[in-house]
Amino acid sequence: MAGQDIVVVGASAGGVEALMTLVSGLPRNLSAALFVALHLSSDGPSRLPEILSRAGVLPAVHPADGEPIEYGKIYVAPPDYHLLLERGCVKLIRGPKENRNRPAIDPLFRSAAHAYGRRAAGVILTGGLDDGTSGLFTIKQKRGLAVVQDPQEALYSSMPRSALAHVDVDYVLPLHEIAPLLTRLANEHRDGEDLRATDPSQDECQAEDKVTNMENNDLQREELKGDPSAFSCPECGGVLWEMKNGTLQRFRCRVGHAFSAESMLVEQSEELDKALWMALKTMEEKAELLQRMRDNAHQHSNSWLAQSLETRFVEAQRHSQTLRQLLVEGGLKLSEPGFDQELQVPPSRE
Repeated sequence: MAGQDIVVVGASAGGVEALMTLVSGLPRNLSAALFVALHLSSDGPSRLPEILSRAGVLPAVHPADGEPIEYGKIYVAPPDYHLLLERGCVKLIRGPKENRNRPAIDPLFRSAAHAYGRRAAGVILTGGLDDGTSGLFTIKQKRGLAVVQDPQEALYSSMPRSALAHVDVDYVLPLHEIAPLLTRLANEHRDGEDLRATDPSQDECQAEDKVTNMENNDLQREELKGDPSAFSCPECGGVLWEMKNGTLQRFRCRVGHAFSAESMLVEQSEELDKALWMALKTMEEKAELLQRMRDNAHQHSNSWLAQSLETRFVEAQRHSQTLRQLLVEGGLKLSEPGFDQELQVPPSRE
């Protein structure tokens, strides 16, 4: 049996420091290739390859589309692109955002699972919410290995805790123990095995990979294995299909935007926050207009109209104050529900 020579790593908040620690423990002759997806802003360039190259002995790069996969190299997803794996090479695509991010972790993990099967190892590090859980579930489905940073030491524990809650994880380790594990797993591969070789257990590229790759498909219900939900996509307004990876609820729209239930809650909260600010602006403008109309009625001795406008002005002020109070108190803001509480961390199976 081949070892894990395809290592995909996902991180979010606190991820730069965690990745530096991880790569600092990897040897120069590592018999594996690493692929990293870190949530990045799309507004500017990323210096992450330079940072990781300095932190360890392995070179890190933003790969070119179609670049061949080589052992002993770290491939970092560039800003505003999903990093995907094909047999023997990498692919960069500006596909639909997943869990509100591009690059996102789930597309990288899914592509590794479908291209390399049991040769893939997925690693979830520090981060908020739950990006990576669905992809790690797929890796396990294809007989790969799942490794999760111990959430008790992670700077942000939500991503590790989500993975532990929904995936049959193989190893739960402190950060400094992950690199030696990956080195040992990589060295178990068979001599002479080609990185382009396929795993006989894998099937054809699935519907979700076609969506991420921006291939022409209609996201038919039978392809997605999901049901149309009552929810609309926060990104484009389209209908969302509801799917499940084990116990993890997920949603995807016709054009491909994907959300976990947790990321949907956060996106809805932000949309609601925007709507409240817009409502406050409109209500205050309405109050000011009513005030001017009332004053104008007074100037022209139209007492009946002035009294009617005064009533409407006071009502608009009251509504404005209610909206302002909601925003000031933050009563409609959502935290990270479901993963704030302590979860029991299962023991390592090492």
